[in-house]
Amino acid sequence: MNTEVSPIVFGTVEVSDPRFESDGLRCVTVKSPALAQRADITVHVPPAAADGAGVPLVILLHGVYGSHWAWALKGGAHRTHLRLQRDEGLPPFVLAMPSDGLWGDGSGYLPHRTQDFERWIVSEVPAAVAHAAPAVTAASPVFIAGLSMGGFGALRLAGKYPEKFRAASAHSALTTFSRMKDFVEESLGTFTALEEDRSVLDTLLRSRARLPALRFDCGTDDPLLADNRALHAALTEAGIAHSYEEFPGGHEWPYWENHFADTLRFFARSLTQKST
Repeated sequence: MNTEVSPIVFGTVEVSDPRFESDGLRCVTVKSPALAQRADITVHVPPAAADGAGVPLVILLHGVYGSHWAWALKGGAHRTHLRLQRDEGLPPFVLAMPSDGLWGDGSGYLPHRTQDFERWIVSEVPAAVAHAAPAVTAASPVFIAGLSMGGFGALRLAGKYPEKFRAASAHSALTTFSRMKDFVEESLGTFTALEEDRSVLDTLLRSRARLPALRFDCGTDDPLLADNRALHAALTEAGIAHSYEEFPGGHEWPYWENHFADTLRFFARSLTQKST
């Protein structure tokens, strides 16, 4: 029996028919109270977790211009996960790949004036996934990861809501909201982002005594490399535990596809460390 993840009630819930699903990917659309509109999530439940309960949940946040299908259909995240289970004995996770809410070129996973894209991810996505994947229950540890804008979201949300997440990981992350100007058509003034939500570093510093496990990486040809190095240096100076790595590559899907495996390995280690 599935224990309710949260008391959130969605206006409507639609889940894809297993007869027509492909590559183990399932789609769910809910009418989100936080967004006051419908929103989509692609879900992958590996065969090893299909009959489980309390299976760990990994929320994957896409970057600008993307949507709920990007991690699976541009990065093959579910296939990487299955390969690591088979070849390295990693535990099964349920992968949840939500849209960011589809505001402009990217919502930033921030609370806006009339729509709360932050609450959608933190509170509503786990509850919505439970409708499509009964293996996700109130006992499921929750992890969060993202790339580019999604990396900004993953690190910031883990810092703002440390009690919600077991660990967080980011690839090629924007580290400040101001960097969104280099990627989106919309004026940053239209986001209505609060000052307290504009910096990954400031958010992490505010919760420094109770942060989940953190890691992030960046490609050596990525335009965000200097920002990621600066975040690493500042966290080190502040004495905040984290893992930071650099690898060859740019701000592109081949890099993210390759290094998503590092995120899953990190989450698997975090799961083991917390259980001992």
